Amino acid sequence: MSNIFDLFDKIRNKPPEAGKPIGFIICGLGNPGNSYSQNRHNAGFMCIDYISQKANIKTNRLKFKALCGEGTIADTRVLLLKPQTYMNKSGESLREAVDFYKIPKENILIIFDDINLAPGVMRVKRKGSDGGHKGVESIIKHLGTDEIKRIKIGVGMPPPGWELMDWVLSNVSDESRESFYKCIKASLPCAELIIKGNTDIAMNTYN
Repeated sequence: MSNIFDLFDKIRNKPPEAGKPIGFIICGLGNPGNSYSQNRHNAGFMCIDYISQKANIKTNRLKFKALCGEGTIADTRVLLLKPQTYMNKSGESLREAVDFYKIPKENILIIFDDINLAPGVMRVKRKGSDGGHKGVESIIKHLGTDEIKRIKIGVGMPPPGWELMDWVLSNVSDESRESFYKCIKASLPCAELIIKGNTDIAMNTYN
């Protein structure tokens, strides 16, 4: 009898839509390792961590040169991706996942930091140049297009006397932390709109 109940539990606890193919990839950009985890440059990773927690998707599988996980967001089977190649080679990882699942460019979303936006400011774009961001540059190079949807998380410009690399590889300041994490938390509802095909609404809501 216990075996029957065990079977019922397995059926009841089966992840929803588990049999559906991956239809969308959300790729957050950052650098692997604990020493980078709270850096401004890891805003993309922080968003993926937040999304994975709220959507109950574990990103602990090592594949495509990334930590990744599959789950359902906005009624769509998605792959959450955190490239482990270091920032400048992010495109290698995303390209492998895109090729494996045969994902069209319209169904790719990347999330990353932007020094041209103040902390607490978020921007949604349908396409665009790399803007000097090496991770985005790598993705555009490997995917062969700049028509990639994106969520940009503001981290602010480096203050006088700071080198750019030192700034983005430093942790978010205490005074900016609250506004910065508001953007992190907004990444999930924003991504849900984009997955549903409501990018214009996402832009009007969060830009």
